[in-house]
Amino acid sequence: MSNDKRAASAPWIRTRLRTAPGAATALAVLVLVTAFLAAAFPRAVDAYESKGLRHDIATADAGHSTVEIARPQPGLELPQEQREAETRNPELTRVGTALLKALPAPLRADASSVAHGVRTTKPSVATEPWLPRPDAVPPKLTYVAQSGLKDHATLASGAWPTAPDGVTEDSRAVQGAVTEETAAELKVKVGATITLLTAAQEPITVTITGIVAPRDPNGSYWSADPLLRSPSLVPDPSSSFPVNFWTGTVLLAEDTGPVLLSTAAEPVVFWRFPPDPTGLTGPDGSRLTSVIASLESGPGLLKVRRIAGGTAVVGTGLGTIVEANARMRDAIGPVIAVAGLGIGSVAAVVLLMTGALIAARRRDELALMRSRGGSLRGIGGRLLAETAVTVLPASALGLLLAVLLVDEGRWWPGALAAAGVALLVCVALPVRTTLQHIRPTLHGAREDMVSARPSRRRTVAELTLLVLAVGAVTALRRRGTSTGGGTDLLVSAAPVLVALIAALVLVRIYPLPLRLAARPMARLRGAIGFLSLARAGRSSAGGALPLLALLLALATAAFGGSVIAGIGDARDDSALASVGADARVSGMGDRATLPDELVRTVSGLDGVRDAAPVRVEYSVTMPEAAAGDGAGTRTDTAADTGTAGDDAADAGDAATAALVGVEPASYARLARTHGLPAFPAARLRATGPSAPLPEGTEAGPERVLPAIASPAVAARLGKEPRAVRTLSGDFQVQVVGTTAHVAAVSSTNFLIVNAASLEQQAPTTLLLAGAPDPGKLRAAVDENGKKFVVQLRSEERARYVNTPMQAGAERIYLAAVAAGAGYALLAVLLSLLQTAPERKTLLARLRTMGLTTAQGRRLLAFEATPQALLAAGGGLFTGWATIALLSPGVDLVPLALAGVAGSDTGPVPLRTDLWSLGLPAAGVVALAAAVAGVQAWWASRRGSITELRAGDSR
Repeated sequence: MSNDKRAASAPWIRTRLRTAPGAATALAVLVLVTAFLAAAFPRAVDAYESKGLRHDIATADAGHSTVEIARPQPGLELPQEQREAETRNPELTRVGTALLKALPAPLRADASSVAHGVRTTKPSVATEPWLPRPDAVPPKLTYVAQSGLKDHATLASGAWPTAPDGVTEDSRAVQGAVTEETAAELKVKVGATITLLTAAQEPITVTITGIVAPRDPNGSYWSADPLLRSPSLVPDPSSSFPVNFWTGTVLLAEDTGPVLLSTAAEPVVFWRFPPDPTGLTGPDGSRLTSVIASLESGPGLLKVRRIAGGTAVVGTGLGTIVEANARMRDAIGPVIAVAGLGIGSVAAVVLLMTGALIAARRRDELALMRSRGGSLRGIGGRLLAETAVTVLPASALGLLLAVLLVDEGRWWPGALAAAGVALLVCVALPVRTTLQHIRPTLHGAREDMVSARPSRRRTVAELTLLVLAVGAVTALRRRGTSTGGGTDLLVSAAPVLVALIAALVLVRIYPLPLRLAARPMARLRGAIGFLSLARAGRSSAGGALPLLALLLALATAAFGGSVIAGIGDARDDSALASVGADARVSGMGDRATLPDELVRTVSGLDGVRDAAPVRVEYSVTMPEAAAGDGAGTRTDTAADTGTAGDDAADAGDAATAALVGVEPASYARLARTHGLPAFPAARLRATGPSAPLPEGTEAGPERVLPAIASPAVAARLGKEPRAVRTLSGDFQVQVVGTTAHVAAVSSTNFLIVNAASLEQQAPTTLLLAGAPDPGKLRAAVDENGKKFVVQLRSEERARYVNTPMQAGAERIYLAAVAAGAGYALLAVLLSLLQTAPERKTLLARLRTMGLTTAQGRRLLAFEATPQALLAAGGGLFTGWATIALLSPGVDLVPLALAGVAGSDTGPVPLRTDLWSLGLPAAGVVALAAAVAGVQAWWASRRGSITELRAGDSR
């Protein structure tokens, strides 16, 4: 019997596919694209998480990322021969090999950079008279006998240091080398000798035989301990005066470790294992954290001590790096989940709409089969087999494309996503069609919305969804996207629920205004307006499913576009806050002033639209808080400046502030150019007691200068004049206005005065507006010496896009915007195609009654316009409402600014992006008009008799 069934099923499937190849191909393409997007999404998330983890480890300072296993020198109770043997190269190599094999997965070391040896931990004073002494303090040096020197350095001059046979604890002469940087700073030459004292104050002569150049100065071999590569000038902590001394490292021959045992420099034996991140993936982060914790103080440490000795300790900052990466991943994950759920919901609805379109086109055929005795199981089985033949290969191909194009990531999440797409399509069509034919339907029943009446169950379901949406939005606004315990799907689905509620509400109220508008249209002479409004108010094309798809797609596109716009705006604002203008020229020191010639030359460069010289003096001590003026004090003009008025500013936090001397007119133009708060230049006009002073003229402290202050400084100074002492002169200031931002400094506490009223007026900073050529700008500055620094806003802005995790998440949101817009247009097309046969038949009938071709085109266009406008307007409102409701709970700092040193890490909320709101909505209206025009043109090419014969007989 099964053979007969298979023989009967095969011709049916082949016949159906040959009968409607276009529909089968279109369905396969839609499933292919949807399966590809569904499979690529989790793989893309895995890819950027993996690249982000590798990037963070690879770019971290080697002193933090390297795993170092160290133990003190062998105990004095051991025989001297045993102590020396434990510090020789063969024993260190044996232990290092065993430790390398014992590293637990997923932690893996870069074998090419593994190093071991003996080093001193307490710097020893070098008393040679030829060594530099900046503040009459001799340098302090450390000594290390480290393996692999010849593999990681080249010989610049001299010869490689060698260890004579039989170096012991009693040896008193060894050879060493220094790097080129150490030789240059400490004046070390080949052949020089340095004395290292033993614990018994006996001299050990270290002869410098060579000067070496690191092959990879930034590699872990040289950067795990930066003093190996470069000496450092450090302050003397034991001195009561600010004095500095040099510290550096001498590289001893590889097997001279035993000689360090006789010193009092606290030698230790060490093994360094720089991590190899190439094999790590995003999910390995949590395992890596637990593994590192085990090595530092857990079972892993016990295993290390069994190999390296009972006193061995493990030190590394790798756990901190991985934890910081995990915090960023956890912060970005919920924001990405919003995009994933939005696009996934849109795709699911579009697939359901496709199934509904296919079911509508085959309704008569299946009704005939049902009326002739076909069982629901048999009809559903045929539809399932017919759909699976098309859908399953398309899903598999989509998964294959995702694997090929997104080359990293786990395969099973993508496979599950593609299988979910295939399952939805294979089940949706048979189930929907079968449910329609449980009972035979009478021919001629209406299919428009006139007969549609919401049932009580539908009302209860809609109210339930409303409660869920309100709860999700409330939770997201209160606690944000980061829940502290992973991604909350209900919170991430808030935009989807908002769009769902909007669709249900619009479906209920949509026919009412159209039917009301149709009444006055009925009194007009023409029939086109009345017919179009009447049909638009009853058309099933404006049902809940098409409208839901459109609102979901438009809301997702708007949300994604706002995320992208918010990221860009935050980076622009942070770059502007850091630089202060499009370009900035300042001295390397806080007190360095700019020559007049430099200011004139730079201001006249091509591309410079405006220049504002500014004098900045940091850490000016502010007077004590005025009596009776607390944190809530506000100047009479604070509200007029637009941004001050933060009465919550704590005056106690403004003990010091930055004094900014400006030319009011030029600074006001610069602030206006860069979109900063309006600067009240007129209030700093230097008149009367604050009139300009000739350069270098001393003025008495009784001079009162008007000042614009930050809110905290204004609260501290109060309304009355207050005396301040600065390097630019002693005077009194009276706050005449407040502002929250100033272009010249990033400090939140500042005081702006007219530079012409200061005793010292020479600018320390030049702010430029425009786009000067970076090379010419730096060349013009370098002509005045190397003591000036050029900062460009564009270069500062470029620093915020170098993290793989941030860049990957941003690409996902760009794809979400594009996919949302595409699915929105597809939803419009499907909704219009579903009612296309009915409209063709209507035109054919009306043409037999005298309707002209032009009137037919206007009828279809007018009929489609209300539905398109509803979808576009609803999408605009839903997208705007989603952003407005969710913006308090979404912080874009992890996507925009995290991981960049010195960036402003204040909250970055969502900002409505008009382009992502308006373009998809306009595309919906344009596509609806285009489809209606094409349908009218195609219908006019066919005769009325032909259309009526081929179309519906009702």
